[in-house]
Amino acid sequence: MSEGDENMTALVIGADYLGAIEYKMREKGVTEIAHITGRNPGELKRMNIPKTTAFVLVFTDYVNHNMARMVKNHAKAQSVPLVYAKRSWCAVERKLAGIGL
Repeated sequence: MSEGDENMTALVIGADYLGAIEYKMREKGVTEIAHITGRNPGELKRMNIPKTTAFVLVFTDYVNHNMARMVKNHAKAQSVPLVYAKRSWCAVERKLAGIGL
């Protein structure tokens, strides 16, 4: 993730809505946000991480262990950084800083 990237896509797993986190992520340079609520297990079976995805963010307080494991396997198979955080901007910001964003 270099600062020269024009488009930065994030895939967010968990939560019904992102609220202010979406706006804060855009301030950090994320231009596109794909969101999967994780309520329907079928969502992840059909999940395809877009090639332009810079990272996958999983809200740990909104997904179960099986879903988290499935996301981890998909991200690892595509060599996409995976970030786990609670659904609070402070937690997300700290984790994003850990991957250089």
